[in-house]
Amino acid sequence: METLQTINAIRDNIKKSIVGNDEAIDLMLISLFAGGHILLEDVPGTGKTMLVKSLAASVSCKFGRIQFTPDLLPSDITGVNFFNMKKSEFEFIPGAVFSNILLADEINRATPRTQSGLLECMEERQATIDGKTYKLASPFMVVATQNPVENMGTFPLPEAQLDRFLVKTSLGYPRVEDNVEILARFGASSEVKGADAVATEKDVLDAMAAHAAVYAHRDLLRYISVIVEKTRNAAGVLLGVSPRGAIALLKVAKGFALLDGRGYITPDDVKKAAVPTLAHRLVLTGSEQLKRDAARGIIAEILENTAVPTEARFDGIS
Repeated sequence: METLQTINAIRDNIKKSIVGNDEAIDLMLISLFAGGHILLEDVPGTGKTMLVKSLAASVSCKFGRIQFTPDLLPSDITGVNFFNMKKSEFEFIPGAVFSNILLADEINRATPRTQSGLLECMEERQATIDGKTYKLASPFMVVATQNPVENMGTFPLPEAQLDRFLVKTSLGYPRVEDNVEILARFGASSEVKGADAVATEKDVLDAMAAHAAVYAHRDLLRYISVIVEKTRNAAGVLLGVSPRGAIALLKVAKGFALLDGRGYITPDDVKKAAVPTLAHRLVLTGSEQLKRDAARGIIAEILENTAVPTEARFDGIS
């Protein structure tokens, strides 16, 4: 199956369960193909869990889910060595991270110690239990959710962990037309059927290879670098975007090109990728933190005031 056909098939299949939210669906696919992770910040009931389950079902990948709570332990995530009395030996019982798509539900409700149990898994694609290292499957993607309104009993994610997420986005409330469609489609039954598989694990790996092969003109690499540099000197910003964030911006821009059926990125791809990729990486001053969507506004202003490359071609063909 061709990569673009794979992408469109997965998109259409997810839309059987998810009404609207095309941008969130695209960012989810980009994160999967780029080998990254995504943070969904939204109020309960907007379809976050259904979106993740629909994606996992569409690509016939193994789905894992952890409900994060204050009493959750790191071993509940990674796995534990259990002593088998009959065999008189230890047996490894794998945790939820040994899956392809992992839903970390309400990740900010777990303690920092437990949250840190995911860091090695997200960055190194491995888990170390009792001194032994286990490789995780490929593809592997963590989709974490958190409620931005209810803060009692939560532990905010540190900057080091936020930086591990390729993108951060939200689904938001549906428009009136979309809500009518939701009621018409699902109002007769409380059970929402999951999507059917339309792509194999090999199709996903092929799409990941196609994503890696997307061409980026050197002028666009400079454009990305200038944007990132400006975040470090912007007013109201204590800590700007790291080199990891610059790489993330390139990866997401490549993802938008891939979803559009192109083998090269354009300035518009970088612009579309900038806010969901960079905003959550900014550490703001106290006064800016009190403003709603301040980080998004800072990124938007930087884009507006940064000169766009004017090369005639960006596809590498001269």
